[in-house]
Amino acid sequence: MSTLTPGTVVPGIAPTAGSTRVELSIGGMTCASCAARIEKKLNRMDGVQATVNYATEKARIDFGPQTDVAELIATVERTGYTAELPPPPAEPIAAPVAAPTATREPDPQRERLLISTVLTVPVVLLSMVSALQFDNWQWLALALTGPVVVYGGLPFHRAAWTNLRHGAATMDTLVSLGTLAAFGWSLWALFLGDAGMPGMRHTFSLSVGGGDAASTLYLETAAAVTTLILLGRWLEARSKRRAGAALHALLDLGAKDVAVLREGREVRVPIGELTVGTRFVVRPGEKIATDGTVVEGSSAVDASMLTGESVPVEVTVGDQVTGATVNAGGRLVVRAVRVGAQTRLAQMAALVEEAQNGKAAAQRLADRISGVFVPVVILIALGTLVGWLLATGSSTEAFTAAVAVLIIACPCALGLATPTALMVGTGRGAQLGILIKGPEVLETTRRVDTIVLDKTGTVTTGRMALIAVHTAEGVSQDQALRLAGALEHASEHPIARAVALAAAERLGELPAVEGFENLPGRGVQGVVEGHAVLAGRAALLADWEQPLPAALAEARAAAEAAGRTAVAVGWDGAARAVLVVADTVRTTSREATAELRGLGLRPVLLTGDNRAAAQAVAVEVGIAATDVIAEVLPEQKVATVRALQAEGHAVAMVGDGVNDAAALAQADLGLAMGTGTDAAIEAGDLTLVGGDLRSAADAIRLSRRTLATIKGNLFWAFAYNVAAIPLAAAGLLNPVVAGAAMAFSSVFVVTNSLRLRRFGA
Repeated sequence: MSTLTPGTVVPGIAPTAGSTRVELSIGGMTCASCAARIEKKLNRMDGVQATVNYATEKARIDFGPQTDVAELIATVERTGYTAELPPPPAEPIAAPVAAPTATREPDPQRERLLISTVLTVPVVLLSMVSALQFDNWQWLALALTGPVVVYGGLPFHRAAWTNLRHGAATMDTLVSLGTLAAFGWSLWALFLGDAGMPGMRHTFSLSVGGGDAASTLYLETAAAVTTLILLGRWLEARSKRRAGAALHALLDLGAKDVAVLREGREVRVPIGELTVGTRFVVRPGEKIATDGTVVEGSSAVDASMLTGESVPVEVTVGDQVTGATVNAGGRLVVRAVRVGAQTRLAQMAALVEEAQNGKAAAQRLADRISGVFVPVVILIALGTLVGWLLATGSSTEAFTAAVAVLIIACPCALGLATPTALMVGTGRGAQLGILIKGPEVLETTRRVDTIVLDKTGTVTTGRMALIAVHTAEGVSQDQALRLAGALEHASEHPIARAVALAAAERLGELPAVEGFENLPGRGVQGVVEGHAVLAGRAALLADWEQPLPAALAEARAAAEAAGRTAVAVGWDGAARAVLVVADTVRTTSREATAELRGLGLRPVLLTGDNRAAAQAVAVEVGIAATDVIAEVLPEQKVATVRALQAEGHAVAMVGDGVNDAAALAQADLGLAMGTGTDAAIEAGDLTLVGGDLRSAADAIRLSRRTLATIKGNLFWAFAYNVAAIPLAAAGLLNPVVAGAAMAFSSVFVVTNSLRLRRFGA
């Protein structure tokens, strides 16, 4: 048995001061109480501090030198679950030799649900519709119900048995007991009672004496409860499987191969073979393979996917570049400085994972209540059985009353409470362009009091556009746009594309350019319709002795003070225009911030852009200057969210870029713009498909309404049971009435959930 000393670094383990940290993958958990039980067992060990996350199925454990990983794993296994170290990471963001064929992974839980559903539907119809009951129909119902209870309910029975061996009870215990009791009673009635007689007909009676216990069947109860709980578990598992997709989306942004320089030749190799110090080539339009330093060439690098900066960054020899950003201009030769897990992209992925693990406190409402409800129901059923045996001596009456208690308490409506509200709420949300990932994200919407808005791509469009044309005396705007647009049309720079697009939209086809030359970091020059045209920085025109007139200089200064980009244009030996390009504010952003305030939320503008640009946008959309946080790196965005949380605020975050992914995951509620990156969308709890910030307010309203519906469903699901359990224990309800009451509670829950379809109508 090997031990890990403090400071040891192995896959899945990171050192902390005076102890070792390990992250274990946990298997077999079915509810939040499972995580709590594992956590309790681990924390009883000497020198161990553990946090178990049910959502991510991981345990993060700090332990001292007196303990080793094998002991931790053994403790988890003795508790009734599995534990193992996660597999070591593959070569850093390495591309496989051959791309695997797209195949649909098998989903055993889905298959179990589909098979159970197909078998359950005829059982329910036969049992509840007398007109469909033919001679010996009950034996067909038994043959269909058996596989549902045994095969479909196997996960519940297995978990209930595991819990029993460790002296615990969960929802699985009640599901298993209820379905097995209903099925067992039906077997007794069929083989030892009168229910197996040819010509038997099954009817529901609300009166106490409406049915003979020996001829009463509960096959439809056993089958329907199993199938409905399977549905809820499948929906929950599907939501959990998406939790880790943000990490994959982040890593997928990286380049899969790279052109390295070997003896003066370019050789394309998988990214995993790239080492620190290697020189590699990045052509226009390609992703930069890893973090490094430019050693040859100059270009504009589009870093918006990682930094949130809407304006491309000009880089030249000696400048640092980041992996996964895009070379938007000329050819670059870069020397690798960081590779693999040390890159900025990998560190951002680690931030997302850490933020997601911070959500361990989220638990299912039903599981919290069932911690008390389940053992109480079991004790009441046992007490009812014993009490009736002592009072009457009749085993049939005693068993009938006890089964009635279990069936009336069987969590059919409880299993429907969350999934039905979630399905209707998410369905309505989809119609409104709002995607809700799962029930675990809803509890925080009621508490949220601060909403952090990323600027680029969220409050603004995230695309450069021409917003103003200033011209010298005697020069028309059309003339300036025609010459500048034609020249910029030959460039691939994003700012040039914004000018060219605006010129083409306003003037139609643009003239051709002769003698075009790109001057990296300065601008472009060429001949258009016989005019020698310059466009770019004011310094470029000054080099050609074309200084800006006072009016144009003032326009340029005002634009740059507002955080916008000014493009100076000159031709025929004089500066004649200044074109202003900027990331434009969405037309609905001001209305959206007003709606968010109406929900009791304080909007905060957060951006990686410069402060002048941020303040200008804040004024335009109605956000206070004191609520603007600018010039922050991705890591600082996470820190900003944490700082607000440390002040006692429940924080919602709206963002769209990879640089927002970690902050979205850290926030109590993450809202990702659907027009953004996959990484941001996967890290968010809610996705706003249309890219309209107003839908953030709708999303919070819908989430709060859905949560209220779930709570109402849970209340009534328990209220029916709690009110009827004393009646069942007193013998005033036979199991048929108990089954009817359970069915009615399910109908009520579904009907209550369907009211969400009218949201926003």
